[in-house]
Amino acid sequence: MKILILGATGRVGGQIVTHALRDKHHVTVLVRSPEKIQINNEDLTVMQGNVLNKEDIIRAIHSNDVVISALDTDGTTTLSESMPLIMEAMQKEGIQRIITIGTAGILQSRTTQNILRYQSSESKRKSVRAAQEHHKVYDMLKQSTLDWTIVCPTYLPDGERVGKYRVDRRFLPEGGVEISVPDTAEFTFSQVKSREYIKSRVGIAY
Repeated sequence: MKILILGATGRVGGQIVTHALRDKHHVTVLVRSPEKIQINNEDLTVMQGNVLNKEDIIRAIHSNDVVISALDTDGTTTLSESMPLIMEAMQKEGIQRIITIGTAGILQSRTTQNILRYQSSESKRKSVRAAQEHHKVYDMLKQSTLDWTIVCPTYLPDGERVGKYRVDRRFLPEGGVEISVPDTAEFTFSQVKSREYIKSRVGIAY
């Protein structure tokens, strides 16, 4: 399978690249700084470019089967500005499957019906800016015809791979407070071969 991974120089994205190459897929990454990719593998294509540049996105998406976005908010609007470009390029290429990393803030609140966690008393974060960015992306994907899955980790320390965690459609697993980067990357990559959470947000925590 041919997989495009965005956000490949980030904590989760870098580990997803490793999983995909280990599984013998051909991986394309679109990065602003190719020198940050320290992997040498014949199945890895490193493209220099920017996710906010329409031509770069079209070039990177061409001939891939699946898109995985591990883009971070980084205090910017890159997430919400890049998603329309990604979706348009996918539709032109006939690519249906996209898996993205979100945040537990955009899962449903357990305490207040019909609102998201970041809008409720469940959220302990002082700033909601990152969650609002992820919310915009969720709304775009929800209105699309794509086969999307948004993996929504809670607090995300680097940590170690545990290999056992709880997942819940639309909600954060009850009492969940953290999930490591390695386990988040592992679960996200597993969705490439899974149809279980199509058109769903998935909460993930220990």
